[in-house]
Amino acid sequence: MSSTVATHQADTSAKADSTEYDVVVLGAGPVGENVADRTRAAGLSTAIVESELIGGECSYWACMPSKALLRPVIARADARRVPGLRQLVSGDLDAAAVLAHRDYYTSHWKDDGQVGWLENIGADIYHGHGRFSGPRTVTVTGPDGEQHTLIARHAVAVCTGSRAQLPDLPGLADVRPWTSREATSSPTVPARLIVVGGGVVATEMATAWQALGSQVTVLVRGKGLLPRMESFAGELVAEALSEAGVEIRTGTSIASVVRENGTVVATTDAGDRVEADEILFATGRAPRTDDIGLETVGVEPGSWLSVDDSLLVTGTDWLYAVGDVNHRALLTHQGKYQARIAGAAIAARTQGTPLLEPASWGAHAATADHAAVPQVVFTDPEAAAVGLTFTEAQQAGHRVRAVDVEFSSVAGAGLYADGYHGRARMVVDLDGETLLGVTFVGPGVGELIHSATIAVAGQVPVGRLWHAVPSYPTISEVWLRFLEAYRG
Repeated sequence: MSSTVATHQADTSAKADSTEYDVVVLGAGPVGENVADRTRAAGLSTAIVESELIGGECSYWACMPSKALLRPVIARADARRVPGLRQLVSGDLDAAAVLAHRDYYTSHWKDDGQVGWLENIGADIYHGHGRFSGPRTVTVTGPDGEQHTLIARHAVAVCTGSRAQLPDLPGLADVRPWTSREATSSPTVPARLIVVGGGVVATEMATAWQALGSQVTVLVRGKGLLPRMESFAGELVAEALSEAGVEIRTGTSIASVVRENGTVVATTDAGDRVEADEILFATGRAPRTDDIGLETVGVEPGSWLSVDDSLLVTGTDWLYAVGDVNHRALLTHQGKYQARIAGAAIAARTQGTPLLEPASWGAHAATADHAAVPQVVFTDPEAAAVGLTFTEAQQAGHRVRAVDVEFSSVAGAGLYADGYHGRARMVVDLDGETLLGVTFVGPGVGELIHSATIAVAGQVPVGRLWHAVPSYPTISEVWLRFLEAYRG
């Protein structure tokens, strides 16, 4: 426990005292940290409350450990596609070394570095469970039961994130199922693993644990993988997972699950039995808002919090909800973006400065949440997308055209990997001739997505993109192929 946290706990007594701040932040994950950073940069006194590790889900149980597990998997796959190198990487991964690499990137589940960063920006840290006890008032109960009341003069930001949502199956708790937390922090490799779900967590964890030595079976209720992306993304990822040895069963739901003598037995709705050593449910997220006292401020506990583009909770003038809790885009980088917007809006309102106009794409409006959300799925192949899919654009009423390109037409892709297999799509708004969305699937495409994000967020005209010349021979020459296909 840090000295700052210990000081706050030692200074409190059984009877709660109170301290005033300009801003109080509930949750010290990346989102809460960034809200605190922006409000402190504006000169506002800020307290931040955290019941677990400073740094939150992303640092210890999501982004960092999952990508640390996946990086050796992807690097080996890439090396196997390069002549003169593939024979040197023909063996199995060193699972112990990969897990140790993961542990290093989680700081061995210690938060000293994150605590130090918050101390350096001048935020006061309170370790314990924070609950509203009325408007602008948060009571923190520490590990030893001591309490401290924090009063916000201007704003409280709820940045408590989300948790894995488990299905309502009888006896599930007795099975001790994995959620994303166990899947990214397991100290051992299960011999057999069932993955329930077809989204990002499911596909990434199937990729990682199969490569580390598990026999993986993926059970998907829907028609395919990655249902929120263009359909070809899920198809190409499923094809690669199957080739790697993963069994994928679509249109399959679990009727029951038990653990018999240490073995997990899942029975499907068709009556089939699937056995494994562990079972991972990657079946959605729920907001961490059920036990933070929202009822004391007129908000339903356990609900997603509806906000405007400045991240102000609907019907309030002091309560902000930033990151996963507002359900706009459950991604760490998008939550940090919202935090920068919210911090600027809080500072402006505190100082009596009107919010900048026009609202869209301004300093105080999280416009990208609607129009330009980027995401990378770190499978093999990678899938990366920003903005709207073709179907989403049509449903939103846009007159659009989808332009598809195979990466086999790009010289840089062939140099990157023998037999490079991938596809790309851009969705063009035919009225404005700007891009509404872009999707890439293929090895290494995660590093392409920011160029697409700039094009979508910047509403760059297709005609101007002709003058953004891609270097030869790189995979980014896919942009030239897009434009050639569009013009015909």
